[in-house]
Amino acid sequence: MARKILVTSALPYANGPLHLGHIIEAIQTDIWVRFQKQRGHDCLYCCADDAHGTPIMIRAQQEAITPEALIERSSLEHQRDYRGFLIEFDQFHSTHSAENRRFTRELYETLRGGAFIARRAVRQAFDEQANMFLPDRYVRGICPRCRSADQYGDSCEVCGSTYTPADLIDPVSTVTGSKPVWRESDHLFFKLGAFEPMLRDYVAGRSLQEAVRAKLAEWFEAGLQDWDISRDAPYFGIEVPDAPGKYFYVWFDAPIGYIASFEAWRAAHGASFDEYWRSETATELYHFIGKDISYFHTLFWPAVLYGAGLRRPTAVFAHGFLTINGQKMSKSRGTFITAQHYLERLPPEPLRYYFAAKLSSSIEDIDFNLADFVARTNSDLVGKLVNIASRCAGFIERGGGRLAPALADAPLYEEFAAAAEPIAALYEAREYAAAIREIMVLADRANRYLDQHKPWALAKDPARADEVRAIATQGVNLFRVLMNYLAPVLPHMAQAAAAFLGAPFSEWSAIRTALLGSVLGPYQPLATRLDPAAVASLVEPAASAAPPAPAAATAHSAPAPAGLIAIGDFAKLDLRVARVVEASAVEGSDKLLRLTLDLGSAQRTVFSGIRADYQPDQLVGRHVIVVANLAPRKMRFGVSQGMVLCASDEHGGGVFLIEAAAGALPGMKVS
Repeated sequence: MARKILVTSALPYANGPLHLGHIIEAIQTDIWVRFQKQRGHDCLYCCADDAHGTPIMIRAQQEAITPEALIERSSLEHQRDYRGFLIEFDQFHSTHSAENRRFTRELYETLRGGAFIARRAVRQAFDEQANMFLPDRYVRGICPRCRSADQYGDSCEVCGSTYTPADLIDPVSTVTGSKPVWRESDHLFFKLGAFEPMLRDYVAGRSLQEAVRAKLAEWFEAGLQDWDISRDAPYFGIEVPDAPGKYFYVWFDAPIGYIASFEAWRAAHGASFDEYWRSETATELYHFIGKDISYFHTLFWPAVLYGAGLRRPTAVFAHGFLTINGQKMSKSRGTFITAQHYLERLPPEPLRYYFAAKLSSSIEDIDFNLADFVARTNSDLVGKLVNIASRCAGFIERGGGRLAPALADAPLYEEFAAAAEPIAALYEAREYAAAIREIMVLADRANRYLDQHKPWALAKDPARADEVRAIATQGVNLFRVLMNYLAPVLPHMAQAAAAFLGAPFSEWSAIRTALLGSVLGPYQPLATRLDPAAVASLVEPAASAAPPAPAAATAHSAPAPAGLIAIGDFAKLDLRVARVVEASAVEGSDKLLRLTLDLGSAQRTVFSGIRADYQPDQLVGRHVIVVANLAPRKMRFGVSQGMVLCASDEHGGGVFLIEAAAGALPGMKVS
């Protein structure tokens, strides 16, 4: 039966650009939502900018603009970057909205009416130079629990403990660098401890990951403390209705932004609020977050919802941090990669695929290794997946463009189609990496099928044209199944593949029936190989980095002896396996053959001076080695886009093509 599902991801803060840490969470969420829609479920994805708090106010002051102008600019930039990574929201909103003000006040008044709000004086950090009370995160010092230095005033990034700025050892204001003083002020508190029995039952259920439950057990053991939900002016946020000069702490109104974003969508679509937010029985509610904010989403937020008479999340899905080449993202190291910085250099889908191939249901950190990113993308997407379609499209086109009326191996297709439910179960459980592994195993099998049946060799015999078309039809259908499974990860590639196949990927179950007898559209390259240099440019050298050592100081950078080349010189060559698709004599030349080469992601024309040693029909289907990054050479017969490698002796004994070993696929790198 179709499910009704509401999904959110954590709200990005509106005082800076999105970075790849934001993007991995949005990709994880977007894949899950696209999968649910492909399965036929009614699934909404709502998000918003987190637009309140002292950091917004201070940043706006520094730029001499209003906070409203700052958050409007951030919203436009964030939505641009999310679109760039193909994140498809049903609603993207802001916590600085009429809907959020209304719901924040309504929830507060309901909690106050239930006697869940207390008022008492607190000692609070005050910066005398800035003449303002300091938010917790604008005070840094030594953690009172584990003694780690330079920790925030509300929680420790090392041990995960939560506390107040007054608990810090040697606290310092991050606004002016001065030592704060302590002043008393009346604040409003949410009585979190009143919900402990409910929260223990909630946590013991299946709503949270085991690692998160284990962490929450520590907090229960320490005792649930009342939560300070107010801040003093000056503060950019929502004013507390019955406390002039007090504002709701950003972490109180930010999660309510999930409700506000949904409300903006609901008002435009005439949906029922109660159906999504009053009942926990039918509609499902899921939050995707980073593990660093699990405390707010698994204790405070369910308690606030429950106390206000609303439903709690069906589940909260936490993920780990993103590291770059094994290190924490850092501006000083040049590894703080913004979304826009990436998009200016590379297309989005390789990263969507790479993150999917790394993500699981655990909260372990995920590493973005640049070399592995290049290798996996070029091998999986270009060398395996797209290679299947590119190898088969030409045979179908030469046979009139229509698929055969029957498959060459129906049991093989049924085996591929039968993987739909096991792979769906992995997507459902957010085990994307396992799903990708299963899909790529099938891709390997599809390529082996083509290698075993060699339609390019059979095509030399016109009497076997029907057999060739049946084999190519088999390959096209295996590609369609694989693309169906990857559509949540690669939506643009799926769209282009659907145009080629004449069949959309909107329904997960559509691949139960093979495409037979239909006309294919023109084939266009679906993916291109990643340029290692472009990927390397994602990490910018730090401005403060030490100058490089002299060339002679390291063996790998030492100049090569006379007559030899350094390894760096060889690395400049991009040698690839290529399959000869077509070969013909060049009119007007007694030396040249015109070769059409399949490099996996695209085809190229190369003029090769091997006519004296090879007839054109001897070459079709062979796997040769080509210099893929040779500058194009304009000749009077056309433009040559590479060089095919050959061997010859010094005595005129002939020319011999250098061929790849059996099993090598078009596009594979020679190294």
